[in-house]
Amino acid sequence: MAGLSHDELESIRDTLTAGRKPRVMFTDSAGQIAGQIGQVTELTDPEASDEWVVVRFGRDELPFSPADLTIPPRGAKAAAARAKKAAPVPEPDPVPAPEFKITRTPVPAPRKEAKVTTVDAPASQPGPAPAADKPRKAAGKAAKPKAPAGLTVTLAYTDGEWTVAATQGAKSLAKPYVVKPVEALKIVGLVDVPGVKEAVEQILAAERSEAEQQAEKLRAELAEIEARLAELRDAG
Repeated sequence: MAGLSHDELESIRDTLTAGRKPRVMFTDSAGQIAGQIGQVTELTDPEASDEWVVVRFGRDELPFSPADLTIPPRGAKAAAARAKKAAPVPEPDPVPAPEFKITRTPVPAPRKEAKVTTVDAPASQPGPAPAADKPRKAAGKAAKPKAPAGLTVTLAYTDGEWTVAATQGAKSLAKPYVVKPVEALKIVGLVDVPGVKEAVEQILAAERSEAEQQAEKLRAELAEIEARLAELRDAG
């Protein structure tokens, strides 16, 4: 069963513009819901994702690729309703536990910056699923509830200061606030990712070395001033 053609997609776009929600039928590539009927509610950006046709199926609105959909023939709505009653309701996929994702952003000298970011993300990377996995993917689409917005906690080092900030989706939970270097090192230690702690220690070592050089320079200047003052006192 072929997917939606370019002309059919343009017709769907015109129908949505007119305020109506056209019906579509799921193809065999959609898996276990093949042959059932849904309503198109939105067309998103095809450049951003292969699944850009948003379809209302039951109480869910989920994105599909044009290959997963086709224009239903006459009488398909009643047949899909009977098939929906007979089909077993799939169990929802378990919500994956949050995992840490660590990134470091190099910045040209003299500015040094390291970031430690934690996000809620699925345990596996997204990618094209083989044909054998299509039924499982379709079952997840039909029953899986929308996941909560991702939580991001950022530890950043910029211009000699460590800051921590937190966001959930587009909402700011905590604006960047300054923390001590020792607290930053403790936070990184909790993540326990090879290479990150060493990077932070290198930054702290560089800051310590720079502070020692500055102190040595100030001591030399102070000694020079005291010597000059002693000469003036002797001259007086």
